[in-house]
Amino acid sequence: MFEAAGEFETLVNWIFLGVTGFIAVHGIRYRNEEGNSDFVRLLFGCIAAVFFFLVLFQDVLGIVKFG
Repeated sequence: MFEAAGEFETLVNWIFLGVTGFIAVHGIRYRNEEGNSDFVRLLFGCIAAVFFFLVLFQDVLGIVKFG
């Protein structure tokens, strides 16, 4: 993901996965007091999930190559 990170690229990728994973889970599972979900939180949670899986499959596991 970050070629400029050099020797710390793996660490940066794992930190990025942790942060985006947390944002995705929080955004997708969030409910207000009435039990309704918020559109904006769902949107950004799904965007974070896409980036999570993109970095996981491409940079960490090396399974696929995008672009």
